Amino acid sequence: MHTPASAATDILSQISALPSQDVQLPDALDRVLAADVVSPVNLPHWDNSAMDGYALRSTDIAGDPPHELEIIEEIPAGTFPSKEVAAGQAARIFTGAPTPRGIDTVVRQEDTTRLSDKRVRIDDTRDAGRHIRPLGEDVREGETVLRAGTPLGPAQLGMLASVAHFDVTVHRKPLVAILGSGDEIADADERDAIVAGQKIASSNTYTLAALIQRAGAETVNLGIAKDDPADLRSRLLEAAPADLVVTTAGISVGEHDFLHQVLEELNLEKRFWRIRMRPGAPVGFGLIGDLDGLPWIGLPGNPVSAMVTFELFVRPAIRKMLGHTAVFRSVTPVVAAEPITLGAPLRHFLRVKLTGEDGNLVARLTGAQGSGILKSMVHAHALLIVPEDKPEVQPGDVLNAIVLDDHRHVEECPW
Repeated sequence: MHTPASAATDILSQISALPSQDVQLPDALDRVLAADVVSPVNLPHWDNSAMDGYALRSTDIAGDPPHELEIIEEIPAGTFPSKEVAAGQAARIFTGAPTPRGIDTVVRQEDTTRLSDKRVRIDDTRDAGRHIRPLGEDVREGETVLRAGTPLGPAQLGMLASVAHFDVTVHRKPLVAILGSGDEIADADERDAIVAGQKIASSNTYTLAALIQRAGAETVNLGIAKDDPADLRSRLLEAAPADLVVTTAGISVGEHDFLHQVLEELNLEKRFWRIRMRPGAPVGFGLIGDLDGLPWIGLPGNPVSAMVTFELFVRPAIRKMLGHTAVFRSVTPVVAAEPITLGAPLRHFLRVKLTGEDGNLVARLTGAQGSGILKSMVHAHALLIVPEDKPEVQPGDVLNAIVLDDHRHVEECPW
């Protein structure tokens, strides 16, 4: 039976980054670059002023101030100088404006006194030789500014815009099909039956769709299959256009769990069916032969188990399809605040709240940890990882935790 880490590694071994597509720059946020970007320009395009002030020669302000100079022109941002600054002269200049020939200094305006339209007095010479941004200081023409595989955040979009790269080649977003199963499960169209206690609401449908969206993919909902092989088969076949299909429930060995049977009929290349962990031991993975090798991940039906196993196995797969190389959330050391006694020798992922105390992150259970207790996830900041060889946790023990919504990622599975 797989460990959680080996199961995640197995899944990723069968997953590849999706092909590229071109999108407009505003649509590239949180996508992954699929091709290197080479700048066609220098940044800045020319030497320019880093201050509002006066452009001049440092030799003209040598010695103790004050120094009086002739103002020969004014250069606002967006215009270009028309004159060269000679000895004894200065140009009024504004931040970002190109600097005129002949100067090596911009004195900030607060260190000056304007005497007339044509004369300025330099009262402080601390800026001698400063406040000029040289051509190409940030980027040189022909430089690779962003490499393929780079996640695109606000700063990266700004860089692309700066080098006039408005059509961006990124990896395509995955389309993830989700399918629930069970005669007892119902959606919004059976609200009355849910309220009457005759049916169970399909919370996983909404949870998984939201988790998939947060991971950067798009979702197609295949609905809720009945406990009937024919219905299950027909719905799975509708997943053909997707890049990944995720099912919940039906993966156990009960008399009404037909998923295994149907997948075998669809020529599943089964990789594994269980994992040594809690919650979420019944997790399956394989490639559906009749759907051209479509990857399938089967999650448990219990809401907590479905969310935990999504975090550990589905989310990294989506990130790899998006083109990320760092697909796993990093782990953070935390201090246990209370004793915890565990049962089976499995790797446990416990739902905890985190607080900062005395320079440490301190972890406390969110309450009862049953796999059907959704409140344990509602209040959780992190998943506390308890190794299989540690049946008891004592207050003060230091363990690793996966902080949910942490944006730090690593390439190797850390748990």
